[in-house]
Amino acid sequence: MRLSFKLKHYFFSAFRELFVHHHGSLEFRAKIFALLIVSNEEVDDESYEVVKNIGMNIYNNDEDRANLLMLSTKELVKKVQDNNGLDIDTLVSHIQKELKIIPRYAKKIDIDSLLPIINLTRDSDTISYQENILEFLKRLKEETLHNKKTQIAKDEENLITKY
Repeated sequence: MRLSFKLKHYFFSAFRELFVHHHGSLEFRAKIFALLIVSNEEVDDESYEVVKNIGMNIYNNDEDRANLLMLSTKELVKKVQDNNGLDIDTLVSHIQKELKIIPRYAKKIDIDSLLPIINLTRDSDTISYQENILEFLKRLKEETLHNKKTQIAKDEENLITKY
C-alpha cells in the first residue's frame, strides 16, 4: 500500500464516519467479510487480498475504497481475535441489528463473492462451519428482503385505505 494511503487510513480511522462516503455501507460489508474470515482460526493475509479484490469489483476499481474495506475487515477480525469486546456471536448480532434498521443492506450480502474466502480454508470442519455461516447469511438476506417487501405492501395498503 502506498504511504499516502496509510496516512489517509490513519486519519480516516479516527474520523471515518465524517470523511468516508457511505461509511455505514462499507462497515456493514466489512462485518460480513470479518464474520467469514474469523470463523477460520488460521487467518492469513491472502484472505484480506481476496477482500480487497472483491472491493475493487464492488467499488469499480476505486483502490482507496477497496483498501478501506480490507483494512476495516482486518480491524474487525483483530478485535475478535484479541477478544477486544467483539466475538463471532456479537458480530452476528450487529449484522442482524443493522439489517433491521437498514434493510437495504441485505442487498450487499453477495454469497457468491464470499466463496473465495472459503476456498482458502484447508480444514474440513472449518469449511463446514463457514458454509453454515453462508447459509445463515443467505437466509438472513432473503428474510430481510421479504420482510421489506411485506412492509412496503402494508404501507401502500394503508395509504390507499387512508385516502
